[in-house]
Amino acid sequence: MSDTVESAKPNAEAGQVATPLPEASGYSWYVLGVLVVVYILNFIDRQILSILAVDIKADLGLTDSDMGFLGGAAFAVFYALFGIPLGRLADNWSRVKLLSIGLALWSLMTALSGFARNQVELTIARMGVGVGEATASPTAYSLISDYFPKRQRATALAIYSSGLYIGGGVSLFIGALIVKAWNQAYPDGGPMGLVGWQAAFLAVGIPGVIVALWVASLREPKRGAMDGLDTQGSPAPFRAFASDLSMIVPPFTIIGAWQRGISAFVINIMTGAAIAAFAYWMIQLTGNFPQWSAVGFGYYAVFSWASALRAKDPATFRLIWGTPAFICTTLGYGLVALAAYALAFWSAPYAEIILKLPKQELALILGANGALSGFLGVILGGAIADALRTKIPAGRILVIILGVVGPILPIWIGYTTENATLFYIMNFVAAMLGATALGAAAATTQDLVLPRMRGTATAAFFLGTTLVGLSFGPYMVGQISDLTGTMVDGKLVGNLRVGILSLIAVTPIAVTLLVFAYRLVPKAEASIVERARDAGEAI
Repeated sequence: MSDTVESAKPNAEAGQVATPLPEASGYSWYVLGVLVVVYILNFIDRQILSILAVDIKADLGLTDSDMGFLGGAAFAVFYALFGIPLGRLADNWSRVKLLSIGLALWSLMTALSGFARNQVELTIARMGVGVGEATASPTAYSLISDYFPKRQRATALAIYSSGLYIGGGVSLFIGALIVKAWNQAYPDGGPMGLVGWQAAFLAVGIPGVIVALWVASLREPKRGAMDGLDTQGSPAPFRAFASDLSMIVPPFTIIGAWQRGISAFVINIMTGAAIAAFAYWMIQLTGNFPQWSAVGFGYYAVFSWASALRAKDPATFRLIWGTPAFICTTLGYGLVALAAYALAFWSAPYAEIILKLPKQELALILGANGALSGFLGVILGGAIADALRTKIPAGRILVIILGVVGPILPIWIGYTTENATLFYIMNFVAAMLGATALGAAAATTQDLVLPRMRGTATAAFFLGTTLVGLSFGPYMVGQISDLTGTMVDGKLVGNLRVGILSLIAVTPIAVTLLVFAYRLVPKAEASIVERARDAGEAI
């Protein structure tokens, strides 16, 4: 049985058979199911830090801003940066093989997090998790786009994205369960002196290696078949990968800029110096060296990569970085992600510290809340986005705007009440409304590029969700919590309530970006081939 099944409808007026339309096969849905399992593991390994935060903070003597860094930039910068060359590798090599290798890597690094004895060791492990997880969405988005036709793509991507919420929710329950069981069995520390939160990392990391073997059994689909654009990968994919990797790693970024000419070299040096000066200023202002050095490195690397991409692949640069519709959609959704990641990380510590709720109870309820609300939101959002697109060219953008505006009131009510039941309900509503935006945003960015560019476009899209959303969401809440906190018995006690409510302040910026996207997307999508040809693409 082929990977795609074609159907044809008779043309009543002409008496002829219309052009066959590609259809998703049963195997397409099977592959999607496997990818959902992978994404669930992805977010279990990523988000389990949330339910373990209070224990880690106490054991390692960390502040809220330190935990925000570990839950955000420590992972996000490397996830985003390695997503660039790995996204390109997904465009040129076997996506199935790349995903299975990445899954094994991030699972092992999650397990190694269980042996961390200080912030530095935990930071290094989180960086490794970020590198491994950078393979997931570029490969999955590209596979889904070649297994499902455009009219079903937002729905398929939304189903895939449901793994985000299921995994995030399950991670809370699993983490709390393991911590409780381990600490009861070993109140003074277990084998090798490991405590509950360390055992939790080991328990969730190891199974991913087994699932990686399952992923390796999937079939690789033909690139571009669903769009009628037969596309071939690079004959030397790893040479291209090494070249892309050198674009983001200093000092190779400087060498590459020099090779492109004196003007490129000067611009690269000046931009790097400006970013370094800003990072130094923020370090002096906040006292948080890891956060701002990581962010500064990340933004400089992205600039260097975009500059090199412009010289090496002008067509891809034109359809991604040179397309305001793509940029506005990505940044607009990035601010949705900022609030979503912050709430996903801090809701459990908030309930435990501010509302004094038992860890087991809040993990079960918040975990179920997160899984169900996210699943419902992302599936409904994807279906609504696809339906709106058939009537309004930029209809999907309206769903992203809903994801920005919808959570405001629930966040305000939920994080000002002292009533636990109302907190849980509002947290559910805010998460569900925020989740509606993901499928719409992902599908919009995929539709703005050619099939051969989808892995790279996914990497660029996730730069927004990570370097804007994940890098700053958890950290911003933690930093504002520390700034508005009080000293108790010589220790800083943060104000998480103020920190979380500060998320509402990003709404006007996000809405402005998405209004621009709504106006720009139809023309940008209609002119893809023309603009690619103008940039030198042979199509």
